[in-house]
Amino acid sequence: MSRVGRLPVVIPDGVEVRVDGSTVSVKGPRGDLEQRFDPDMQIEVTDGELVVRRPTDQARHRALHGLTRSLIANMVQGVTEGFRRSLEIQGVGYRGEKRGRNLVLNVGFSHPVEFDVPEGIEIELESPTLIHVNGADKQTVGEVAAEIRHVRPPEPYKGKGIRYVGEQVRRKAGKAAVSGTL
Repeated sequence: MSRVGRLPVVIPDGVEVRVDGSTVSVKGPRGDLEQRFDPDMQIEVTDGELVVRRPTDQARHRALHGLTRSLIANMVQGVTEGFRRSLEIQGVGYRGEKRGRNLVLNVGFSHPVEFDVPEGIEIELESPTLIHVNGADKQTVGEVAAEIRHVRPPEPYKGKGIRYVGEQVRRKAGKAAVSGTL
């Protein structure tokens, strides 16, 4: 049995989970999420817990068992606590600012880059160089953070660019000084 798949998902107070065939809907204080799963997986809600069962021990069903349970657990966590990815901007003159719902990044290009924030995602700027991406859907939060990082990924020589907080950037040595005369 899958170690992850056999664990029940505890449904906290204030969260409503509805299973309709292979579609699971989760409503909570931070929003509503809905996702379709493989119809072979049996999803049941009993006594404040959600249990996922697989029909056979085929490799495909074993793989889907833990995945389905993890995705549902992430949905429940997302509507209660939410998810957050933090990015930091490094470089002289590099900064970000919020204009309405959009994020404007000044990261060394000849023009500021305007990033449209999708629905369901909130952007917070703790300082001009620290960005927090918040939301209920873990996948969307990760995608938006990756798209913001993609505007100016950290370069290996000086480390300038946008990186995740705590990310280690491999640094390269620059050109060695040329000695001698021509």
